[in-house]
Amino acid sequence: METLNFLLQGFAVALTPENLMFAAIGAILGTVIGALPGLGPANGVAILIPLAFSLGLPASSALILLTSVYAGAMYGGRISSILLNIPGDEPAMMTCLDGYPMALKGRAAEALAISAIASFIGSLLATVGLVILAPILAKFALRFGPAEYFALFTLAFATLGGITGKNQVKTVVAACLGLMIATVGVDITTGNQRYTYDILELYEGVDFIIAIVGLFAISELLFFIEMHAGEGFKKVSLNKLNLSMKDIIQVLPTCLRGSVLGFIAGVLPGAGASLGSFLSYTMEKKIVGKSGYFGEGDPRGVAAPEAGNNAAANGALVPMLTLGVPGSGTTAVLLAMLISLNIQPGPMLFTQNAELVWGVIAALFVGNLILLLLNIPMIGIFVKLLSIPPKYLMPVVTLVASVGIFAISNSPLDLYFMIGFGLLGYLLRKLHIPLVPVILGMLLGPEMEKSLRHALTISDGDWTILWSSGLSVGIWAVAIAGLVLPYLIGPVLRRRMAAAQDRDHSIVD
Repeated sequence: METLNFLLQGFAVALTPENLMFAAIGAILGTVIGALPGLGPANGVAILIPLAFSLGLPASSALILLTSVYAGAMYGGRISSILLNIPGDEPAMMTCLDGYPMALKGRAAEALAISAIASFIGSLLATVGLVILAPILAKFALRFGPAEYFALFTLAFATLGGITGKNQVKTVVAACLGLMIATVGVDITTGNQRYTYDILELYEGVDFIIAIVGLFAISELLFFIEMHAGEGFKKVSLNKLNLSMKDIIQVLPTCLRGSVLGFIAGVLPGAGASLGSFLSYTMEKKIVGKSGYFGEGDPRGVAAPEAGNNAAANGALVPMLTLGVPGSGTTAVLLAMLISLNIQPGPMLFTQNAELVWGVIAALFVGNLILLLLNIPMIGIFVKLLSIPPKYLMPVVTLVASVGIFAISNSPLDLYFMIGFGLLGYLLRKLHIPLVPVILGMLLGPEMEKSLRHALTISDGDWTILWSSGLSVGIWAVAIAGLVLPYLIGPVLRRRMAAAQDRDHSIVD
């Protein structure tokens, strides 16, 4: 009953005219961003964070805008997957396997409609799961002391590679780089300057909003310049929608199964939407068996990954809000937004900022409904955006990011820092070193250092305090498993994903 009362208070925040407007704007922008190959939800949220700051939005409105962008981008990723056979982001990869064959058979509109319905169901059920699970996990996390929090932060870094991670060593290198950048500034304990080089702007450390925009948006522009992609994408034609109630009923059990699997994958730190999408598709293929025609345009092959990746996207908000540990790359960017607003995610968030957090959760319900209402009737408009040449699109993206950064501080030096991080991001991507661990290291580094110092102060320098409780031992065990499992399970999963793609694409060809 207490949770229901909090949720009703959240709807009172989310349903104000101003926040409804921001939810609608975020849903539209997110769908556009998700539909354009290469951008994805993390880039979309990163680009719009400076804009939210420069507009001086209240914390609740800013978070409603950005979470709506996040949800919209997860919806939009299916458009290019179905029409172009190019996933808008990694979680939409499995949608290509049956979405594109449906489009080739003249059923593109049906595939897009089914994916929108599956996305709605997955996101809705995951938000219900968030409402139920988040308060329980937050109350449990109140038992955490500094030693447990240090172990939890270690767990976050240990699981960064995820079960489908390509190279755990490079992930660790990226996380260490982020932790090194987090040490820049004045040490709050000793007052000593660390790596500031007498630059006044560095005394307070490196602004992670600048780092995020540089690493994601500017590096994406540099990659675009390198590839010289100047023309729009060639796509299949969009037919008139002819979706019957029988078609919807056929995919409904698929959506429900995919939603449950996706939510579980999202709650696990480091697993994320990609794993949720893959597991949902694989399980559905096994359940349907020989009666299905997966890889040849089976609607259930569209519904399963879409329900899975959207459920995982909302599930990833659970550890981010309750523990301060992001469950995906995009939630890491959202974590940066919260910290920039002087709001510390964690178990106290649900008591100290109850109105804010429940307003955002209620906005997920509202935004999800807006997305469903927008995506089916307006699909033709979103599809036309795919014909915009990238040579016009990318400069606009860069301009929005640069104006937003400058508007925050009115400091030209911040623009130079942004460009510097863009060059760093470009270099890291060329070396196939992931960017999210760098950001996570910058975000969690200061709190991780505080927890370690606090724990050692309590124990008079005795390091055994870090594993002295049963809870901390359990967290350390999961962290070690997170480091080891990718080496054992990751290659197997990647081979199966590659085999499934090759087999199904060969059927299409």
